[in-house]
Amino acid sequence: METIDFIADDGKLCTFYVEEQTRVNGTDYLLVTDAGEGDANAYIFKDISAPDAEEAAYVPVEDEDELRALMKIFAEMLDDTDLEM
Repeated sequence: METIDFIADDGKLCTFYVEEQTRVNGTDYLLVTDAGEGDANAYIFKDISAPDAEEAAYVPVEDEDELRALMKIFAEMLDDTDLEM
């Protein structure tokens, strides 16, 4: 399973497991979990990096309408897995 590392606001390195990714209206989104197996918290991150950036910059999706729409998209993508949204 692919992992991605984030540096939190406090400078702490956090590793997340990429469960799925998608592009909506030209923006990339990641569905990640904080554990590779078993019970885990799920998060949706949005790519806010410039098109010519060497590294991607992701932020958590906080807009409720955007989050609900993305949850539906990811739920459909994960329909054939044992992951629950």
